[in-house]
Amino acid sequence: MAKKENTTKSFVLRVDAATMEAIEKWAADEFRSTNGQLQWIINEALRKSGRLKKTKKADTKEE
Repeated sequence: MAKKENTTKSFVLRVDAATMEAIEKWAADEFRSTNGQLQWIINEALRKSGRLKKTKKADTKEE
């Protein structure tokens, strides 16, 4: 069986209780998991700051 390429990395993140509660509520409001919401927040911040390389998937949407 071929190994599936893992494109995600795991790490521990410490946040204060109020921040975590706000993230959990935001995630629930948008029908995402807390982890999914954190990934989205990070991705958006990187994209808006110009630090995220455009992927082919994103390039085809723009055309």
